[in-house]
Amino acid sequence: MKVALVHDYLIRLGGAEGVLLELYNLFPEAPIYTLLYDERKMSQWFPPQKVQTSFLQKFPKFLKSRYKHLLPLLPIAAESFDLRDFDLVISSSSAFAKSIITRPGTIHICYCHSPSRFLWDWSHEYVKDMHLGFVRSVLARTLVHYLRIWDKSSSKRVDYFIANSRATRDKIKKYYRQDAKIIYPPVKLPSFSEFIEARDKNYFLIISQLTSYKKIDLAVEAFNKLKLPLVVIGEGPDYKKLLKLAAPNIHILGWRDEKEKNKYLKNCTAFIFAGEDDFGIAPVEAMGWGKPVLAFGAGGALETVLRGATGEFFYDSTPEILADGVRRLRDNLSKYSPLVIRKWAERFCQEKFRQEIMDFVKKLGYNVN
Repeated sequence: MKVALVHDYLIRLGGAEGVLLELYNLFPEAPIYTLLYDERKMSQWFPPQKVQTSFLQKFPKFLKSRYKHLLPLLPIAAESFDLRDFDLVISSSSAFAKSIITRPGTIHICYCHSPSRFLWDWSHEYVKDMHLGFVRSVLARTLVHYLRIWDKSSSKRVDYFIANSRATRDKIKKYYRQDAKIIYPPVKLPSFSEFIEARDKNYFLIISQLTSYKKIDLAVEAFNKLKLPLVVIGEGPDYKKLLKLAAPNIHILGWRDEKEKNKYLKNCTAFIFAGEDDFGIAPVEAMGWGKPVLAFGAGGALETVLRGATGEFFYDSTPEILADGVRRLRDNLSKYSPLVIRKWAERFCQEKFRQEIMDFVKKLGYNVN
C-alpha cells in the first residue's frame, strides 16, 4: 500500500503540524506534499528529502511570506500535486490541502482541523482585519465569495472526513454537508516524573499564534487592569500591536522552542485561552502539567475543559468578563487537583490518536501494521 500525506503549509510548528507529525510517524515511508516549506524551521521534524512542495516554493521569499497575496494561486497549487501513484492519501487541512485531486481508485481521508475559517465563519473579520479601504475591500470580498464556492465544491473530493472535535464536525456538516468521525488530535504530555516537578511561580500563561481571532489582545487588556503577571508566547501579525498594548506586568516573548515553552508550562499558575477555537491543543498541554485553564466558553474548549474540575469558562469577549474569570479561577486554585487535571488530559494523548487513526484505516480494508 502506497500512502501520501498532504498538509497546507510547513512554515511553523503548531497544533496542526503536530497532527501531521504523528501521521508521519505512523506512515514513515509516505512523502509529504505541502504548498510551502520553511526548511530552516521545520527540517528537524520533516526532513527536506521527504517533502514535496508546490510551484509556490519557487517564488521570491518576500512574496512567499505574504500569504494573502498568494490567495488566488493557492487552489491551483493544491490541485497541481501529482498523486496518481498512491492507494491512500491523508490530508491534514484547515484550508487548501483537502482540495487535492486523486485518481478514482485512491481513497482520500481528510483530517480536518476546521473548514477554512477565512471563507466561512471568520470571513467578515478576515476582510475587516486587512484594512483595505472600500474598493480593495469589495475586490477581496468578491475573491472570498468565489473561493467559498470552490471550497464547497472541492470538499466533495474527500472520501472520508475526520474532525478534530464536535465543533469541527458540526461545521463540516453545515458547510460541506458531509459527516465526519471525531478523532481528537494528539497532545504530547510530559512524563509523570516531569509532571510531579511542576511548580507555581506566580504567572499566567498564553501560548498561541498571535492573530486576531485568538483574542490575545482581549487577555492583555484584562491583565493590564488586573495588574497580574502574564507571559505570552507565540508569533504572528499581532506581535507588535500586543507589545504596544501590554503594561509592564505583561511579557510578550514571541517565538520560543518546545523546551522553553514546556518550562513556562511547567511553572505557570494557570493557562489563559481567550479565543474560540475548534479544538485548542495548548490548553490540553497545560492540563498535562496539572495546570487549570480559563477558556472562552465555546468551540472545542467545551470538550477539553471541565468546569470546576480542570478550569473555568468566561462567556463574553470583553476584558471585564475575562478579568472576572481570572478572579474566579484564582479563588478556586486550592480546589483544583493537579492529578485530576493530568488524568483528564490523558484522554487526548498521542497513543490514543495513533490507535484510533490505525483502526479507522483498517476498517477501510487497508492492511497496516
